[in-house]
Amino acid sequence: MKSDLSRPFVPPRPIIPTNDLRWHRYLAAVRTNALLIWPQDAYEQEIAIRSFLGRKSFLLNQPDVIRHVLVDNAANYRRTAAAIRILRPIVGAGLLLSEGDNWRHQRRTIAPALAPRVIPTLSPHMAAATQSAIARLGAARQPVDLLAAMQFLALEIAARTMFSLEMDRYYVPLRELIVRFANRFARLYFLDLMLPAAIPTLHDLARMRFRSRWRALMDEIIKTRMQSAPSEEPRDLFDLLLAARDPETRASFSRAQLRDQTATMIVAGHETTALALFWSLYLLASAPAEQERVAEEVRAIALGPEAASDALSRLSYTRAVVSEALRLYPPAFAISRNAVATDQVGQLRIPRGSVVVVAPWVLHRHVRLWEDPNVFNPSRFLGTELPAHRFAYLPFGAGPRVCVGAQFAMAEATLVLAMLIQNFEVALADHVPVLAVGVVTTQPDHSPPFLLKARR
Repeated sequence: MKSDLSRPFVPPRPIIPTNDLRWHRYLAAVRTNALLIWPQDAYEQEIAIRSFLGRKSFLLNQPDVIRHVLVDNAANYRRTAAAIRILRPIVGAGLLLSEGDNWRHQRRTIAPALAPRVIPTLSPHMAAATQSAIARLGAARQPVDLLAAMQFLALEIAARTMFSLEMDRYYVPLRELIVRFANRFARLYFLDLMLPAAIPTLHDLARMRFRSRWRALMDEIIKTRMQSAPSEEPRDLFDLLLAARDPETRASFSRAQLRDQTATMIVAGHETTALALFWSLYLLASAPAEQERVAEEVRAIALGPEAASDALSRLSYTRAVVSEALRLYPPAFAISRNAVATDQVGQLRIPRGSVVVVAPWVLHRHVRLWEDPNVFNPSRFLGTELPAHRFAYLPFGAGPRVCVGAQFAMAEATLVLAMLIQNFEVALADHVPVLAVGVVTTQPDHSPPFLLKARR
């Protein structure tokens, strides 16, 4: 935590290697902290090319090239086999991993359920869950573990907005499976990188056993929700998904598709939102002047369940803090794709079978794209400075595969952060640097203790 309030806060970063890693060290870094695979010059180059066991890999930091890959010629770039192996056990055949006509059907069907117009229906759930969390935090012995608290809160919000259920019954088994997945099954092994997704490895067999347990838990939660009395008006996302129809075919989701969609939303939504909130709180605790600016914004705004939806439009600086936290700590630190066919982008030739990487962790800190890229400065998202190129800021991806729940996630993180800062002054209890670790998501290397003091 900085001591001079006049100086901008520069979050600590993992030690970056000066040269490209050899293949065995590269593989070790991918398994333990993928943020270490990019040397310092990757933050300065527009295109960084390396070879891994005979396969070319392109790291893209040029916004126009990124647009070409993710938008203009997106059909030529598909998820890598490694990404499929990692994600399939926990999201199944849902929107995240589907392809072709199946993906188009799912996208068309699910998009209306997550449109901005549903946020007024769901924001009271967010506010009510946050009020409960504030009461727990206010009664807790100091210091507190805000990472764990944000994980519980985000999962509670996911459950209430998805199922109108409280998570006391399911929190422990859900978190146990999610943590088990992250610590064991989400880490890449050599054969994960080398074999096609259709050829299972020994680790894939273990992932399949995990998948069976995870699917059974999701089925149990859905069964509990289906036993509740029907409602004329949609109460939550589950009601919206049940009623959703493909606008072209009028087809609804099958029971298996419904399970995979809800699993995707719970896992992707709650884990990434919890991290966005944790990093936002860590940054504000480290930059008291910025925290006070948020406190001033929210001081006179009603943020209870009845007023939450209307309040969101008045939280411009709080939203800017979340946006800056997502820049410095993007939950999805890398987007990897395989080139289906050889492609030409200006002077750049991308051979068939190459791996193309857009790494928001690198892109958001690139010296050619951002002014003072390593500084925590929420004001850069208020329109008072020159904006970054549209494809230099990708916390939710871009193109056809952009996160369908981006608006929902931003509304949730902004509202929760506003309510927390309205109630508490947040400070760090020690001075141990918190470093980012990239394993599936951008996580802290440890959970620092926080001190919370009630605001008058």
